[in-house]
Amino acid sequence: MIIYTSGTTGKPKGAVHTHCGFPVKAAQDMVHGLDVHESDTLYWVTDMGWMMGPWEVFGTALLGATMLLYDGALDYPKEDRLWQLVERHSVTILGISPTLVRALMRHGNEPVERNDLSTLRILGSTGEPWNPEPWRWLFETVGKKRLPIINYSGGTEVSGGILMGNVLTPMKPCAFSGPLPGMAADVVDDRGAPVRNEVGELVVREPWIGMTRGFWKDPERYIEAYWSRFPHRWVHGDWAAIDQDGLWYILGRSDDTIKVAGKRVGPAEIESILVSHPAVSEAAAIGIPDPVRGEAVICFCVLKPAQTGDAALAEELREKVARSLGKPLKPEAVRFVADLPKTRNAKVMRRVIRAVYTGQKAGDLSALENPQCIEEIQRACSPTVQT
Repeated sequence: MIIYTSGTTGKPKGAVHTHCGFPVKAAQDMVHGLDVHESDTLYWVTDMGWMMGPWEVFGTALLGATMLLYDGALDYPKEDRLWQLVERHSVTILGISPTLVRALMRHGNEPVERNDLSTLRILGSTGEPWNPEPWRWLFETVGKKRLPIINYSGGTEVSGGILMGNVLTPMKPCAFSGPLPGMAADVVDDRGAPVRNEVGELVVREPWIGMTRGFWKDPERYIEAYWSRFPHRWVHGDWAAIDQDGLWYILGRSDDTIKVAGKRVGPAEIESILVSHPAVSEAAAIGIPDPVRGEAVICFCVLKPAQTGDAALAEELREKVARSLGKPLKPEAVRFVADLPKTRNAKVMRRVIRAVYTGQKAGDLSALENPQCIEEIQRACSPTVQT
């Protein structure tokens, strides 16, 4: 089986999987992380072009559980379409991306509350790092403060997850309980030494059953992507951290990292501050070349309905970031757009925003779901726009 990666960092890669590795990895992750039983109905919001589609099919089939597949928009004919599906089909485990949660939040709590979600016992999430405000909305409004949110992070090349939550151990907002069984994960510094309580590269030290056998017709790219950084270590490409309580955090792609005057920050740290503002629904932060500081921060924000983006709001958001992260990381500019470029699985393509802003070629766009947003970003980047 060949599954292509999302394309957030470049041309999608064809990950080659085998009959044993992918199904078994999917099933064991479902058991260990989501507590899936034969009596469960799992609905993971995905499509068959993303690894979570085959993952849902193989895992539930091996475990004898029920899967729900739906073809259509989740806000049509009404904005509560997702919650209708949960009620109608007695979904017990719902998987949803932070990006979709941020989109559904725009409609408020009423669409959720008009449906009976009492069959739900577990919420799952993957695709992008969480921001605290959307996480709390899902936990409080949908989960009624009683359902665990099981974070799940890995990749197409992994056949599932490296890190995950579970129903047995303590959790914190936006965190992972730790590596899944069978995953010898670690966080290391630039020299490959383990680090704690600071940001480092997420690596895996030993093989696992779901490893891709390589990239289709591109073995050199496979070696370069994962094996060239440290000897005998799989480098996943994510920034991660382990806190004093042993809980893990994913802080975004390491190639999206912004470095201003020697200070390194992940886009998710800035974006979490922006979306905590009551006017902001979604945000993306990028770094652009700066002759003095190395890089400067530029932010793009999608506003909630009835909100207006003007110079005053832009300055308010810039100051909000500066108060939280320090003046050196104050954004150079905040731009307002109606949408952010995303892949089919709702991952934000920051490399496309960066390319448009800096006037560079955007590269491979085959994974871009909403190409119409590029023109709007170009207009927002115009020198005449003073936000």
